[in-house]
Amino acid sequence: MEQRSSFATARRTELFDELLALFLAEGFAHLTLDAIAARLKCSKSTLYTLAGSKEQLVTSATVHFFKRATERVEATVAASDARERISAYLGAVGRELSVASERFMADLDAFAPARQVYERNTRIAASRVQELITDGVNAGDFRRVHAAFAADLVAAMMVRIQQGAVRAGTGLDDGSAYRELARIVTMGISA
Repeated sequence: MEQRSSFATARRTELFDELLALFLAEGFAHLTLDAIAARLKCSKSTLYTLAGSKEQLVTSATVHFFKRATERVEATVAASDARERISAYLGAVGRELSVASERFMADLDAFAPARQVYERNTRIAASRVQELITDGVNAGDFRRVHAAFAADLVAAMMVRIQQGAVRAGTGLDDGSAYRELARIVTMGISA
């Protein structure tokens, strides 16, 4: 019985990863449950084991994407120098977002539950940047800047990136925008 249960769990995880890869590559608004099932080579009833509706499936996939991304981003912050930690953090955010197609990002913005997941993760990331700036100021790696203001500045840009304003105004995709933000911020507050 245990072996059957672990197979089912492994299959669900694999299916969820395939679903997320599909959404990241092609978006989700245009896909029906029938189309998703066909693309993943499973039945609709199998999809219903992952979530009760397409909307819940999209929301769960978005939560999964940001949870996985957060774990990988946090794993990069082990550098000893504060500047390297902020660069690593924002650079990693950029790398994680670079796998999301423009269509996925547009669909995410148009679907309120998924957009709220992105907005919540943006707020968490901005708070984390403030912690990193504060640590750097306290360690003497950064000049005496008002950490909350610097983090608020970063947060404002993160929101503009998240809302697509940076892409529209500069042509930079979200991943590239985060990497550029990391370079500008760390140069601007370095001691």
